[in-house]
Amino acid sequence: MGLHMHDITTHTQATTHMYLCFDLIKKWIMENPDASICTAGGVDKFKDVAIFQDYHGLKEFREAIAKFMGRVGGNKVTFDASRIVMSSGATGANETIMFCLVNPGDAFLVPSPYYPGFARDLRWRTGLEIVPVDCKSSNNFRITRAAMEDAYEKAQKWNLNVKGIIIANPSNPLGTTLDIETMRSLVAFVNEKNIHLVCDEIYAATVFDSPRFVSVAEVIQDMDCCNRDLIHIVYSLSKDMGIPGFRVGIVYSFNDDVMLCARKMSSFGLVSSQTQYLLASMLSDDGFVGNFLRESSKRLAKRHYVFTKGLEQVGISCLTSNAGLFFWMDMRLLLKEQSFEGEIELWRVILNEVKLNVSPGSSFQCSEPGWFRVCFANMDDETVEVALNRIRAFVLNRENQESNRSKRCWRKKHLRLSFSSTRLYDETIMSPCMISPHSPLVRAKT
Repeated sequence: MGLHMHDITTHTQATTHMYLCFDLIKKWIMENPDASICTAGGVDKFKDVAIFQDYHGLKEFREAIAKFMGRVGGNKVTFDASRIVMSSGATGANETIMFCLVNPGDAFLVPSPYYPGFARDLRWRTGLEIVPVDCKSSNNFRITRAAMEDAYEKAQKWNLNVKGIIIANPSNPLGTTLDIETMRSLVAFVNEKNIHLVCDEIYAATVFDSPRFVSVAEVIQDMDCCNRDLIHIVYSLSKDMGIPGFRVGIVYSFNDDVMLCARKMSSFGLVSSQTQYLLASMLSDDGFVGNFLRESSKRLAKRHYVFTKGLEQVGISCLTSNAGLFFWMDMRLLLKEQSFEGEIELWRVILNEVKLNVSPGSSFQCSEPGWFRVCFANMDDETVEVALNRIRAFVLNRENQESNRSKRCWRKKHLRLSFSSTRLYDETIMSPCMISPHSPLVRAKT
């Protein structure tokens, strides 16, 4: 593998758990050759599928996607297949929904830390402005009503026309799911302000621990005073199925006008009919889907445990998470200074010396320095072990460096004190360079 010569990448543009679940998809394809028009078993359908170009999409595909979305949410809600609008991945879906909702110069609130790609997906061609909703580590980065109000007021002071708020549930980069009360608070907020709520649910099937995933579609079922025209969902199979190259994105809106507008725009980014045909067959196989979801959850849970426990052994903690293909690592105690400059300095050391490409929190617009996103599902078991060994070696080396520096500092102070006092040792005047030995990360502080 030559791992000693190359970086171990724990951040990619298309974070996927293909390494963990590719065998399940490969097995199904081998057992169902007629699902592909490019095999001897399915070539009879080649002509019909190859010339199909209706931008509504194959009926079987839309029905299979709607059923899969419902199943991922625990069958708490039924999605209407007629409202499924195709797009070229979640990137295209997010841009499409923004084109439908905003004019150039309008603004959307985005709880931070948030996915860096939003700056591209939401803004580049629409002219949209992003206003962060700053979430804090003191409450595990939960989205609060106060934070939303503060961001809304800031946007108004900046003379920005706020058209909505977009969230990722489960969160990228936090790896957490939103609880029902937070979801209800979000729905209530947009209804009071008469603005839109877009829920990016592309990691819905990556939940591997409680609490379960709750779609906004489920939440609004039980809310009487909710204008459903303000609620929209973005979905994709890139993360949940680990097939980003298939470019399957979905816009699902409860607003008829938005749905019709998005469908017209979908002509610019359709999913190929060949891909639709294959996935319609795959996702209609209830046995396969059930096994895939169970096995994916089990494997993600195991990998997450191995990685986070390995970090815990050297004193590195992470935000408690239950979903996604990544976790939010707390490296604040390793910063030379509590600033974003200190964060970038540490990131460069990890990148250039440890050879691990984690992502600094500042790239996610995190309001506090020292947090890093680590992707754990896009590598094999051998690479995981190599990555953990490198991190362990890095932390231990920092500990040794700090220990030696502290000893030199203490000796210098001790020598100075010995000339000015007959008392050679007094805890009350011990050098401030001496640090408690109880925590490895405290010892690693510089």
